[in-house]
Amino acid sequence: MLRFRKLLIVLFALFAIMAVVAAVLYRDIPNSNTGLTHFDTLIVLGNPASADGTASPEQRERTMEGVREFKAGVAPHLIMTGGAAHNQFVEANVMRDLAVAQGVPAEVVLVEGQAQNTIQNIYYSEKIMAAHHWTSAEVISSASHLPRAALILKHYSFQWRTQAAPWPPEYSALQRVGRFCVEAEYCFKLRLLGFPASPYLPR
Repeated sequence: MLRFRKLLIVLFALFAIMAVVAAVLYRDIPNSNTGLTHFDTLIVLGNPASADGTASPEQRERTMEGVREFKAGVAPHLIMTGGAAHNQFVEANVMRDLAVAQGVPAEVVLVEGQAQNTIQNIYYSEKIMAAHHWTSAEVISSASHLPRAALILKHYSFQWRTQAAPWPPEYSALQRVGRFCVEAEYCFKLRLLGFPASPYLPR
């Protein structure tokens, strides 16, 4: 019994150490590669729509942050990125419709509706940027998601910074902490092992 307790204490200590290391590495990820305050475009990273096709809470808050940044003059264009990755609704279309409903001119909103994950969000958005000869972007997502996005953005040569959307007011503190924990673990693995080989990620 005593040996079992000691083993539990050792395992708990190791888990606690790994959790602290993961949190430090997560918080240490840079949130920009430039000092720019104005950009060629905003990139709003996708999130699944609700089952009825309306914007889900995180999708809504990401889009609304894009709208605020656009109206503040941070960039003259928006790229909404995200395909039908988790249900039949194309995330980028839902976000575009919400942005336009909030007064953003439809002609400045570009839709990228292919991406199935964050790596592809950045990959396809960069293709749109290159086609328009744009060289800088502010990337908008949920606060917990941005460190992982930044690890992907480090593979690209354009100038970027990240911008966190507010948490949905309907999210509890436990939900917010849970999302940070999941992303911290994900980023810890990526920094330790690197990204798997992907045609969507420049080396």
